[in-house]
Parts: sequence; C-alpha cells; structure tokens
Amino acid sequence: MALPRDIPCEAIMESLADGVFTVDTDWNITFFNRAAGVVAGIPPAEALGRKCWEVLHSSLCDGACALRACIEGERTLSNQSIFIVRPDGTKVPVSISAAPLRDGSGRIVGGVETFRDISDLARLRKELEGVCTLEDIITKNKGLARTLELLPKIAASGSSVLLLGESGTGKELFARALHSLSPRRAGPFVAVNCGAIPAELLESELFGHVRGAFTDAKADRKGRFELARGGTLFLDEVGDMPLALQVKLLRVLQEKVVEPLGSEKSLSTDVRVVAATNRDLAAMAASGEFRRDLFYRLGVARLVLPPLRDRPEDIPLLAATFIERLNLLQAKAVAGLADAALKRLMRHDYPGNVRELQNILEYAFILRGQGRIGLEDLPDYLRPEPGEAASPAASGTMRAIKFQAITALLARNGGRRMEACRELGITKDTLRRILEAGPGA
Repeated sequence: MALPRDIPCEAIMESLADGVFTVDTDWNITFFNRAAGVVAGIPPAEALGRKCWEVLHSSLCDGACALRACIEGERTLSNQSIFIVRPDGTKVPVSISAAPLRDGSGRIVGGVETFRDISDLARLRKELEGVCTLEDIITKNKGLARTLELLPKIAASGSSVLLLGESGTGKELFARALHSLSPRRAGPFVAVNCGAIPAELLESELFGHVRGAFTDAKADRKGRFELARGGTLFLDEVGDMPLALQVKLLRVLQEKVVEPLGSEKSLSTDVRVVAATNRDLAAMAASGEFRRDLFYRLGVARLVLPPLRDRPEDIPLLAATFIERLNLLQAKAVAGLADAALKRLMRHDYPGNVRELQNILEYAFILRGQGRIGLEDLPDYLRPEPGEAASPAASGTMRAIKFQAITALLARNGGRRMEACRELGITKDTLRRILEAGPGA
C-alpha cells in the first residue's frame, strides 16, 4: 500500500523506534530524530548543526567511521555492532546501518545512519558466553574478570595505581579505563612514556620549564603534570625513570606541587597518577634500582595483568574483536578464522601478548580480503617448516609484519611490484620504503 503523498519524510522518520540521523558532506548533522536523542542522551535540537562525532563519540570516530566508508565507497552497511558515548560518559552498545544520502539527481549530498540500543541483547549474549567486559576490555579469564570487578572501585578512589605486566598486555587500555570510570573522566588523559624520552629531557617533559632554563628553552612550556590538571597522568615504563628524577616525582606526589625547570615558583597540581611498567619493580626497589618509597607511593593499588599465554580462552574472543574492527577500518569482509588457523593461534605462546595477536591479524588482512583467514595467511613464523628457524617477524613488530607481507606477495606475483601494489592498494613509493626499511632488528 502506497504512503499518502502529504506525509512528510521527516514525520515518518520521527515515528520510527530506531534512532535516525543524517549529515551533509561536511559531517554536520542535518536531521536527528527523537529516538536518536533518547539513545544518545541529548535533545535533538542540540545535535543539529554539530559534527556527528561531537554528538555521538562512537567507537568508530577515531578513523574507522562507518558512515564515511559508506559515502566514499558508495555502499551500504547493515547491522554493525559498535558503541556510542553519552554526555554523562555512559557507553551504549548499538547496532548501526548506514548508507549514502542522494538528491533527486543521484548526487551524494551526505549520509544517513540508523541505530538501535542493544544493551539488553549484548548483556544477555555476554552472560551466555561467559564474557566479562568493561570499557574496551573483554575477557573470559576468571582472574582478569575479578580484576575488572575491582576496577570501578579503584577508579572511584582517586588513589595512585600501579599496573604491572609484560609488554603488550594492555596496560594503557586499563589506564584509560581507570580514567573513564573515575570522577575525573571529564578532564584530560595525558600519557607519557618514561622510557622513550632521554633522561635529560624527561624532567622538562613532566614538570615543564621557563624561558632560558637551558640552551634550547626559547619560551615557557607547560609540563605533562600541568597539562593533565583535573584529569589523569599515565606514566608508562616508569621503571626506566632515572633515580634523580624519582626523588622529584615523589615530592610532587606527596606535596602536590610541581616546580618547572628554571623557575623558583611552585605550582599546585591536581592530577591522578597511574603508572605502569613491564619490569619487576619490587625487585628493583629491593636492590636500590628504584626508590622503595616511590614504589609504595605509586602502588597504593596494584594490578597485575596476565600475559596472553596464561589466558588462552581469550584468544578466539580477541581475534573475533580485532577482525570485526579491521573489517570496518579496511572495508573488507573477512568472515573469521579457519579451524586450522585458530588451532595454530591457540598453540602460540605470544611473547608480544595481545599486541602481537593484533599484528598477526593485521598481517593476515593484507593477504585476505574476504572469506576465512587460513594457515597460509599467517606470518611465516607461525607455520615454519621442520627444522626451519623462525623469521624476523617472530618479534611481532609491525615493521616486520609489513615487510614479510610484502615479500610474500612479491613471491606470489613473480617479483612484479606493480601487481603487488595493486593487490595491496599502495603506491610504488610506499612499497619501496617498506622494502628498504627491512624487517628490523
């Protein structure tokens, strides 16, 4: 039965139970129905005219935008599960569908997206599967699940937290969760890698400096403590911090004041510190390599993150999550892992932990555009011949992963570089740079 001609399209969309919004080609919201306002927690009138990412803050707004992929690829997307973030910080799981929006002449003038709240469905599914989730952390491991149960209480306490675990176990992910669950979530989250900054510059990076404090100090500069005011400061690889700087950090934590380099003026701080390291900080404190008093000050609450080899039940769960994200990011349709590939991944001991698993799947996506990932799509070091040494990619670094993928494709294409470029969707210059860089150490 045809619809009456006098019913406006907007009136129809307002009557839908699903949230509906449209954007123009500059990503400004041009329509936002009542149901969308209920799910997103914002009055529709306040959404109009704003950028869509400013309103919805979805898990795809960091570069994997589904709506952008639909508009640029002139295709549609259906029933993709993501989450949006309400103004109060609540994360809402939703199922979205998206498509380009065309005018009467067929020209693309924007995009349309529908979404529905699937909180109850997601909660029931996770309960049936025994999956525990918090923020972006997912697990079936009982020990890690107990840690997740404690996380909201620790986050609300405001105490310093020390995250311990091997590289690649997700320490920054936990630090961000602590921030998001804390009363400081509206403030900034500032991260600094204490092991990646030269010792002579780290003090200035943390505490700031005034003009003329040293040769290259051309102007005053705020330190990370000041930039994180009202929020959370994440000190990664804190075990690499020099002893002399540890003394100054302890004073900042105890007295809640910071003194920029070259300044005689102390500034008050209002920062929650979360620190992390892959080193045995307790042993370092016992041997004098790390200040014992700072160790106890940082570790008011200590969380030990287990390596992936100790939580094998999470490998299929994490792999499925990464494949879903990579499909969105790369506009591919990989259906999952073949049985043989999954069995091989389950037997691997993952020296690079969760980060290595993610890199393995990124490598597989270079070779596979659809269907299931098979053994032939995994890096060589996961399928060595008897007596064959592991390839350089065994480190799990992205540089080695990319190099190995390129050389595998060149071999498949008889050394023809243009064929490999077309298959990968990259330029000859990009191909040349990857080959010249090599697999790394």
